[in-house]
Amino acid sequence: MTETMGRRERKKAATRQALADAALELFLEHGYDKVSIRDIAEAADVSTTTLFKHFPSKEALVFDLDADQEAALVAAVRDRVPGTSIPQALRAHVLKSRLFSPEHDGQITEFIGLVRSTPALTDYQRRMWMRHEHALAEAIAAETGTGADDPRCTALAHFALEARSLGSASSDPVGTVNAAFDLLETGWDAVQPQQ
Repeated sequence: MTETMGRRERKKAATRQALADAALELFLEHGYDKVSIRDIAEAADVSTTTLFKHFPSKEALVFDLDADQEAALVAAVRDRVPGTSIPQALRAHVLKSRLFSPEHDGQITEFIGLVRSTPALTDYQRRMWMRHEHALAEAIAAETGTGADDPRCTALAHFALEARSLGSASSDPVGTVNAAFDLLETGWDAVQPQQ
């Protein structure tokens, strides 16, 4: 019985991956708005019903690692090196994203271009990313020994996530992320230009 379940799960994972791969290939080749759900299902050799069992929307096909991203954010806080502040750990985590790498491979560059040039994808990516705020705030609260409803934990989680969103929309992504985290780490007075 366990072997059958393992096979079933592997088949589901393979179908999910085939759908995500087909969607990305079609989106990059034809543009997001010119590709239909039916086109993606046909390219992956499944029905549209099967597609919707794996992905709730067309946008979700582009961003299929949502749960992994949340786990990685929480781990960045919980598993940080002793002596590393939570904002420092979150800065390092955000900056190690492929979005901020100075050298992208061709497909990552195309993917970033696709997302930035498609308002529906830009909006979905931001909403998806910001859904991690609650889990991140809880991890921060647990690490600092404060209550889960502490507004400082929620604010830090919110602004750390927003730093990534700001950076991904900037012409200087790394500089933007660093500026945002400088503010989070040291406060406004420390980052103001001296007059």
